[in-house]
Amino acid sequence: MKFLLVISRLIDALNERVGRVVLWITLIVVFVSAGNAVVRKVFHTSSNAWLELQWYLFGAIFLLASGYTFLRNEHVRVDVLSSRLSPRAQVWIEIFGIVFFIFPAATLIFWLSIPYFYESFRIQELSSNTGGLIRWPAKLLIPVGFGLLILSGVSRLIKCVAYLVGRGPNPMLSRQAKSAEEELAEEIQKQNEARLNGGTTGR
Repeated sequence: MKFLLVISRLIDALNERVGRVVLWITLIVVFVSAGNAVVRKVFHTSSNAWLELQWYLFGAIFLLASGYTFLRNEHVRVDVLSSRLSPRAQVWIEIFGIVFFIFPAATLIFWLSIPYFYESFRIQELSSNTGGLIRWPAKLLIPVGFGLLILSGVSRLIKCVAYLVGRGPNPMLSRQAKSAEEELAEEIQKQNEARLNGGTTGR
């Protein structure tokens, strides 16, 4: 069990890092979306490349953050009935959902998306829109995103079993103490402080 918990922590660390990257992607997509809107309304023009970049970034947020969201126990749940059950019963339901729903669906999409991405990469597929972007990076997001979700499911399954055998806390309790916006603000503040400290040291 100890070895499995180490694997779980490694998977969680990976998804935490990816989640931090997605926070910055969210900020970038806000600027790109705002820029596209301003250019379109003020200058009455647009760029397919910038519009597609906006779509790609939205896709990256959705796909890459799926494992991170599962780690934070923030996926939408219909728990009208399960919330009335004991913590152990809730964990058993979680195990059932992971094994019979998340793993089969995510593994199928992951498996089918690999040749979908590979063919696009092999032919260096370009957007059908004039001035659009190359397509394979967007298609690569599909297996990567679902791969991270599968890994997060493995980690959650390990933690569920650990809880049932008395080797860990209840994984159903949300780890999210702060909102994503608060975390992003803290991350920006840390970056600013690091730059200021670096500038002070440089003097």
